[in-house]
Amino acid sequence: MTISVGSELPEVTLFRATSDGPEAVNSKEFFAGRKVVLFAVPGAFTPTCSAKHLPGFVAKADEIKAKGVDEIVCLASNDAFVLQAWADAEKATDVTMLSDGDLAFVDATGLGLDLTGRGLGKRANRFAMIVEDGKVTDIAVEEPGAFEVSSAEAVLKKL
Repeated sequence: MTISVGSELPEVTLFRATSDGPEAVNSKEFFAGRKVVLFAVPGAFTPTCSAKHLPGFVAKADEIKAKGVDEIVCLASNDAFVLQAWADAEKATDVTMLSDGDLAFVDATGLGLDLTGRGLGKRANRFAMIVEDGKVTDIAVEEPGAFEVSSAEAVLKKL
């Protein structure tokens, strides 16, 4: 079953890089009591993700936050260290990078993408959601290979 508007986010462990190594992040605690824009990419440093998806949220971060968003989160199935290196390379200081390396989140939400046979394995599908106090208030999932409904511009129109 794929998560939908009105659904509570699953309680899973995600990870973010810190100077002391990977830090476990409980999703229930992280999203509680806040308005968060969460977007997911199939992979760090991949063409569309690096040329359009993450840069769009970096460029529009101030506008998004001005709409009452507490945090912008990029989720990917890469490990926390790769996501931090990608954030550094893209100067993504206003975007929190969370690793779903075990696919706990994407499996629990039904938002996975199987790119086995293309050398990428199982990943997060490209999507964007608006989450308020742990509940999905909007979600847009891309068709494989597309980049239209999950952009920063598309999210801004929904806020």
